[in-house]
Amino acid sequence: MQPFLEQQRPAALGVGGADAVKGGTATVAVCTYTVHRWDDLTAAVGSVVRQLRPGDECVVVIDHNEELRARAEAWFDGEPSVRVVASTGPRGLSGARNTAIATARGEVVAFLDDDALAGDQWLPGMLAALAETDVLAVGSAALPRWPQGRRPAWFPPEFDWVVGCSYGGLPTARADVRNMIGAAMAFRREAFELAGTFSTDMGRLGAAPTGCEETELCIRVRRVRPAARVVYLPEVSVRHRVTEDRLRRRYFLRRCLGEGRSKAWVSRLQGAGAGLASERDYVRKVLPPALLRELRRGLRGDRDGLAAAFLIVAGVLAAGLGFVHGRMTRGGLHGRV
Repeated sequence: MQPFLEQQRPAALGVGGADAVKGGTATVAVCTYTVHRWDDLTAAVGSVVRQLRPGDECVVVIDHNEELRARAEAWFDGEPSVRVVASTGPRGLSGARNTAIATARGEVVAFLDDDALAGDQWLPGMLAALAETDVLAVGSAALPRWPQGRRPAWFPPEFDWVVGCSYGGLPTARADVRNMIGAAMAFRREAFELAGTFSTDMGRLGAAPTGCEETELCIRVRRVRPAARVVYLPEVSVRHRVTEDRLRRRYFLRRCLGEGRSKAWVSRLQGAGAGLASERDYVRKVLPPALLRELRRGLRGDRDGLAAAFLIVAGVLAAGLGFVHGRMTRGGLHGRV
């Protein structure tokens, strides 16, 4: 099958300041598990291929789905910069990402969600930041692509992490952070050599609303090399698709519950100090002004403001309940001890 990528690739692959990056080539991994995201997947890969330099590659990792693997191999056949591989790890996003790390040829390994579109300067921007010798990991902004192109008025921006996107409270200029957003990030290979790969006791398994495997890994990297920096780059971005099912209140609460469980497992592995430092600041400094803002909207007669205020409170309570449940659970998030 003739892939659409041949028609979308520009004549020149070299992109502005990325050629000065130390460490050589890059591998961008797109992990996927379901045929229901096929159109998203092909668009995501297309947005990456346009940015690859000679020697770079895109690796599509299929998470235990033979039908999807066969379809992807046929679709991307003839596209020299794209390889399709089957995950050799346990089922789930962490296992797929670890497969990407094992098979990657690049000195930088980047990850893009299969339902995200890389902005024009996404890969060059991350590579340029990683050229700084003390930077081992970077993450870009993930901007929501809302259904019908509009944010729901009842959805508080401080909870955009629920749909895998950058949220209110994150730095608005380049800054060092504890961890990046998993939808769009990159590591120097050195980070994995120092600290190992993603924990397969954590991370998403299919549509299960858990995660934080990148948080745990970044903490581990900093423990091994305290001088290492993880940098957030809001000036480069991806657009992350938000589906209708993720705009249901029930999903919102399930995702908050899952986040609490995930943070409990991070704190168990890496200690509460490192595992919860950012969350404490978020609850103390970011959410109170957000709650007041939404309550003021409600007092002016805006029902969406009251709905948003309710979700802020309910989200915190759900995350707290998930944390308590996670602390009481013996095994990992996926039942592996």
